[in-house]
Amino acid sequence: MKTFDTVVEAINELKKNGFSIDLNISFDAKICSENGNCLDPAKFEIIETYRFEGDTNPSDEDIVYALASKDGKIKGIFTGAFGMYANAICSESISHLSNHK
Repeated sequence: MKTFDTVVEAINELKKNGFSIDLNISFDAKICSENGNCLDPAKFEIIETYRFEGDTNPSDEDIVYALASKDGKIKGIFTGAFGMYANAICSESISHLSNHK
C-alpha cells in the first residue's frame, strides 16, 4: 500500500483513483454523500485506510478511509479523527464496515 506524508496527498490520490464522493456520517449513523444519498454502513466496505499521527499535537491525528458500496455504485472518502478526538458515532459506524478482501 502506498504511503503519504499528508492527508491532502492521500485524498488527492484517492480521488484520482475514482474515490470521488466526499462521505460523512450523519447523526443517525448512516453514511451520506454530499448529494444527500445515505446508506446503511453494512452496505459499504473499507477498501484502503491511511492513518496520520501528529508529531507534536494529538489533535493532528487523522485517518482517511477509501470506502465503496458493496454494489460498486459509490466510491468515496471519509476522514475523521482517531484517539481522544474521535467522534463516537463515526467510530461506531466505521467499526461496522468490513474490510475489502
